[in-house]
Amino acid sequence: MTYKIKALEKFNEQVINLDKKSKRIIEGKIQLIKENPFRFKKLHTKSYSRIFRVRLRIQSNDMRLIYAVIEPNIILICLLERKKDYKDLEKYLNNLKK
Repeated sequence: MTYKIKALEKFNEQVINLDKKSKRIIEGKIQLIKENPFRFKKLHTKSYSRIFRVRLRIQSNDMRLIYAVIEPNIILICLLERKKDYKDLEKYLNNLKK
């Protein structure tokens, strides 16, 4: 199945401020997601069942790229810092409903 990549506004805001090396890392991970969206670790959330995360190391920070698979789309939700321990995740998932 062919998936279309879509990004939420929050994700675009976060990526636009990154340097070229970081953007290249994210683009590579997005290509892997597009090839097989179910290859990365699944997250358990209150409202969605197909939420996944990709581990990244960007600018010496441990980050997670959070995305949802809602066929036929893959929706890039946000980048989370690992230190914050997913506290903001449900807030970002509420934006997915819009």
